[in-house]
Amino acid sequence: MTEILLVGNPNSGKTTLFNSLTRSNEHVGNWHGVTVDTKAKTFFADGEEYSLVDTPGIYSLCPLSFEEEVAVKTIFESDRKIINICDQNNLQRNLYLTLCLLEKGCDVVLAVNEIDKKPIYKIDYKKLSERLGVFVIGINAEKKIGLDDLKKALKKPKKLSKLPYLKDLDDNLLKGTNLNKDFYNLIKLYERDEKFFLNNGKTEIGTLFNSVPKDSTQHLAKLRFDFIETVLNDCTKRTDKVYGQSKFDKFILNKWLCFPIFLSIMAGIFYLTFFSLGAFLSGILESCLGLFTNSVLGVVEGAIGKTWLYELLSTAVFGGVGTVLSFLPQVVLLFFFLSILEDSGYLSRIAFIFEDILGKIGLSGKSVYTLLMGFGCSTTAIMTARNMDDKNAKIKTAILCPYMSCSAKIPIYTVIGGAFFGASNILVILGLYFLGVVVALAISKLLDVTVLKSKKQSFILEFPPYRMTSPKRVGKILWKNVKEFLIRVGSVMIAMNIIIWVLSSFSFSFSYITDGHGSMLETIGKFITPLFAPLGFNNWAIVASLVAGLVAKEVVVSSIAMFNGIDVGANKLISNSILLSSSLVFFKSKASVLAFLVFCLLYTPCVASISMLLQEIGRKWTTISIVLQLITAYIVALIVYNVAFAFEIFGFVKSFSIVLIVLAFVFAVVFIAKKIKHKKMCGNCQNCTNKSCHKK
Repeated sequence: MTEILLVGNPNSGKTTLFNSLTRSNEHVGNWHGVTVDTKAKTFFADGEEYSLVDTPGIYSLCPLSFEEEVAVKTIFESDRKIINICDQNNLQRNLYLTLCLLEKGCDVVLAVNEIDKKPIYKIDYKKLSERLGVFVIGINAEKKIGLDDLKKALKKPKKLSKLPYLKDLDDNLLKGTNLNKDFYNLIKLYERDEKFFLNNGKTEIGTLFNSVPKDSTQHLAKLRFDFIETVLNDCTKRTDKVYGQSKFDKFILNKWLCFPIFLSIMAGIFYLTFFSLGAFLSGILESCLGLFTNSVLGVVEGAIGKTWLYELLSTAVFGGVGTVLSFLPQVVLLFFFLSILEDSGYLSRIAFIFEDILGKIGLSGKSVYTLLMGFGCSTTAIMTARNMDDKNAKIKTAILCPYMSCSAKIPIYTVIGGAFFGASNILVILGLYFLGVVVALAISKLLDVTVLKSKKQSFILEFPPYRMTSPKRVGKILWKNVKEFLIRVGSVMIAMNIIIWVLSSFSFSFSYITDGHGSMLETIGKFITPLFAPLGFNNWAIVASLVAGLVAKEVVVSSIAMFNGIDVGANKLISNSILLSSSLVFFKSKASVLAFLVFCLLYTPCVASISMLLQEIGRKWTTISIVLQLITAYIVALIVYNVAFAFEIFGFVKSFSIVLIVLAFVFAVVFIAKKIKHKKMCGNCQNCTNKSCHKK
């Protein structure tokens, strides 16, 4: 079986082409970092089987980030034929990578994507093929236009590449080094590619680089771009269209309007997801689930009576799992809106908007993609942190992902918040999402000034044109997420609910208990409950649901439903006032409810996310992340509880005054501390960068 590498810039349509050729459904998106590792699938062409290897997006063969190292290493370790995909509207930049591949001597087939769109260039493919010395095929990866011609080109023998600008490199420079006479060594020497020489056992990098001019990198880049410009002038005719330009950007990127527009869009998404349309669809699904479970349980009751086995099916399986399942429409809606934002090109603008802000706390605009993905699923978001150029920034971004409120927490906010706050719960939910972001940014700043100082990172960003996503693609995304949700409900949650039910229905002497008192779970819960008394929820069943939530956050709600003996349905959880003192799980006040919701937002993520953290940042930083989250969740929940409790007891005016006094005191202490530190420096040292001077 012949292996083919798929190589290209980010946002060139690489993964879309991979999906079209192999009939796969890999995630695609118009930003850097969607593909963070190689993946391989097979396809057939004229009866011959090929293995297509999709690599992370790169701009050259000098890697800057982990994902780029993966791609470059894959290219260097083989002499396989390469499909190099370019966007016809970004040819000037995309062809830079093509030249790098040809300089390496790779066997390249050039696929120019989106040929049916309104172009910046009208391309003469035959002349372009002659000038570069490669086969050039025009395609549309999404619509599968030109794929048959591309498959035929894969069987053709390698052409002789034509790169006349290389004669301007002085190969006499190799004589003063301990390198062999391979001309490609000279090219990497001009590029000052430190990683290339380190990987080839060369340690005296400084000596090697001293043999070439100081501006060698710029000189080689200029030779390449001058050649590209000459080729494009000869083989293309430019139109008056500007790639990615849109009148919407006058508003979307306006420094006064960008944040209000972003917040308005997110508020609209949350309203439709959690209330309005989401609540309506959840109600319909809940009714259908209720009819199904009642009929099944009726048959079971007639066969075995209301025995412990009946209670197991009724409470643990149909009750807990069915309650979470009724939130499926809201989960689907959230992923639906996120996919539209992703495909539209808006997320690239968001990265641009937040680049300066995130740069001040040791992150970059690339972090926006990862953090926004955290609203969907922390596990997959953590994996995309690989695209950070700096190791410390990568660790920080991965650590921050669980602070974003993932879709698994939707049932918690809707049920618990809805029971106590009613229509005002939309403000509570928005506040929780906002709090998660604020806490994440504060943690990032804390880490950046202490143990994880980031270096200045490169951030290459392109604005794709605004696009309408296709119904087929949205359908694939939704089906993929629905399938994952159903698998989680059908495996992890059922297993966990059964375990929780057994622990709450039997004592340590294995006596069956109907009211939960004296059960194994109550004994364990009461042992650790005092720790949570300062947070306002001094209730063993609540604490037990938090422990169960370590497996999957949806289990928190299913555990509460199971403890209080509620049948299937989110609305029953809310309308039956099950969270009052007459139930096994209860809250004493709205302040304790807010503290509980905040703790659920910030405490340790699910087992799957922890596993991904271990894989991406190692045991040390995963342990630090878990401890930091528990401490942060406890402290923030404690503050929220006391502030909210004060508002309940003393009223708004008096409590607000107390909060202002405390904040004024904190700011005064910080101001005085800065003044004291400032006085220790003489006038000449205020702008000095010598730390030893400051200590004098």
